[in-house]
Amino acid sequence: MDSNCQLTDVSAQVTNSVRLVIRKVQYAPEKPGPQPMVETTRSFLMSDRSLHLEASLDKELYYHGEPISVNVHVTNNSTKTVKRVKISVRQYADICLFSTAQYKCPVAQLEADDQVSSSSTFCKVYTLIPTLDKNREKRGLALDGKLKHEDTNLASSTIVKDVTNKEVLGILVSYRVKVKLVVSRGGDVSVELPFVLMHPKPIDPPMSRPQSAVPDLDPPIDTNLIEFETNSSITQDDDFVFEDFARLRLKGVVDDKEEDC
Repeated sequence: MDSNCQLTDVSAQVTNSVRLVIRKVQYAPEKPGPQPMVETTRSFLMSDRSLHLEASLDKELYYHGEPISVNVHVTNNSTKTVKRVKISVRQYADICLFSTAQYKCPVAQLEADDQVSSSSTFCKVYTLIPTLDKNREKRGLALDGKLKHEDTNLASSTIVKDVTNKEVLGILVSYRVKVKLVVSRGGDVSVELPFVLMHPKPIDPPMSRPQSAVPDLDPPIDTNLIEFETNSSITQDDDFVFEDFARLRLKGVVDDKEEDC
């Protein structure tokens, strides 16, 4: 008997419940941050001089689907040779719930056979476009909330206003560009450039202004107070009305004259 009552309660709860999808959207800030730039110097064993790597992005804020330009400048004063240049865009998802964890997933990769020999310099701009189309089968990838009948994209960067607050709960998403130089006989050199990937803020529609009063372009009606006529055309019925008023007015004037006499 008790089991039947429990089943009835469960079925009632299911039929009386609904599911709502809530998606919180953060738009790109109006003022982007400074241009990302990083440099490092690596010294090697059995080499008096070092290898210097400098990398920078053309800006700090990118929109979804926008190409990312990476400027790489290498000054190789060492005795080693740079064999290849590897560049990748990585997504970092920090899970800050009851337990913390971090997922790292590359969303765009590029490898170039650009060599930098000893005692030489190298400079080149590489372009990458991180999109969801080439990463749909990857596991551990953070995506934006998906609504019914709508496609989604890579998760936007999370902007935390209070960085000092250590009790922030949720999934914090960030992106970095990693530049790696593959050096002969080991000793690779790499740097990372953080950037922001978001949606642009939609433009608010212009507010409708109240329509100003349309000026009356018709000429004013010149009313004759004696004849009770106007310049505008009047109907025949109005003529009869005005004539009656005129007779009454004239009759009053005649009566006044007789009394004066």
